[in-house]
Amino acid sequence: MIKMQENKNTHIESEDTIDIIALLKEFWQARKVILKITLVFAFLGLFVAIFSKNEYTASTTFVPLVESKSSVSGLGGLASLAGINLGGGVNSSEISPELYPQIVNSIPFQLALLETPLTIEGESTSVSYSEFYENVYQPGVLATLKKYTLGLPGVFLGLFRSEEKDLQVKALDIDANTLIQVSNKQNELIKSLENQLNLQVNAKEGFIAIEVTFPEPKAAAQLTLKAQQLLQDFALQFKTQKSKEQLAYIKERYAEKQTEFNKAKIALARFQDQNTGINTALGRTKLLQLQSDYDLLFSVYSELAKQLEAQQLQVKKDTPLFTVLKPVTVPKEKSAPKRSLIIVIYVFLGLIAGFGLVLGKKYFKSFKKEWALIK
Repeated sequence: MIKMQENKNTHIESEDTIDIIALLKEFWQARKVILKITLVFAFLGLFVAIFSKNEYTASTTFVPLVESKSSVSGLGGLASLAGINLGGGVNSSEISPELYPQIVNSIPFQLALLETPLTIEGESTSVSYSEFYENVYQPGVLATLKKYTLGLPGVFLGLFRSEEKDLQVKALDIDANTLIQVSNKQNELIKSLENQLNLQVNAKEGFIAIEVTFPEPKAAAQLTLKAQQLLQDFALQFKTQKSKEQLAYIKERYAEKQTEFNKAKIALARFQDQNTGINTALGRTKLLQLQSDYDLLFSVYSELAKQLEAQQLQVKKDTPLFTVLKPVTVPKEKSAPKRSLIIVIYVFLGLIAGFGLVLGKKYFKSFKKEWALIK
């Protein structure tokens, strides 16, 4: 029984060896076909490598720093008369790492980045990102072929699209309740920008990295710097919004009480000037009333002045500081295309296609024979 099992295993191993040898033989016999296919892919890779446009990558790395905790001194009972609830302190936490990708993917941020003035070689004046891709940029052979082959349906659809007015915005000037609608042209530019802009948030180490890839080296650096500034501005607005709103509210109450205090002060001084020797009970009562109003308003006004100063300090504490670890520099060497790597990849794909064709023909013949035997 054991010998029979051993003979069976030996027979199976012998069949596997024969199959591998037969397969290698088929590959060897079809070596010319495989070589031709590989050469075709190699020339295709060479074509792609030669006609691919150069790309340059600029980057920057910075660390956001924020006060972990801060408190504002509360007003007493007199301050509550001004209609302000100032009983407790205000906690300030670190900016969430998830905030930055949300900012980068927001439409106001992207539209503001589209209007970044760029220095382009051969252009006498600066042009925006939008103007560069609309009037200056030459897409090259590969992009043109792709546009009029794979992208041909989109070209035809674009002919029938109605012209839409571009949305003109500046950074941070869109209200939260504003309905934003971008044009088709802006939407295409935003998609292009998303492919060129890369944001890396390292929550563990606490740093933010921005990379921008662009056909022009200096423009790549300018876009990176603008993205860094916009990101910091948006984060600053988000972090200080609450404390700034509180500051604005206290300023309004302070201005109101200042006006009321000045009126009470003038009324008291006028009454004292007009009544230097008060002998009547009614006059003394009037003086006491004016003095009481003056003292009350002076107390509230003084406390609001203190709170105003404290809230201004709170805004400064809530304002994030950004330490730049790696400043933006103009790239000297291109980051893409890596022509040698492109050729190697295409050669590898050619080999796979050649071997796949040989195997496909073999199994297709077997399939045809089995199909013919079925009645």
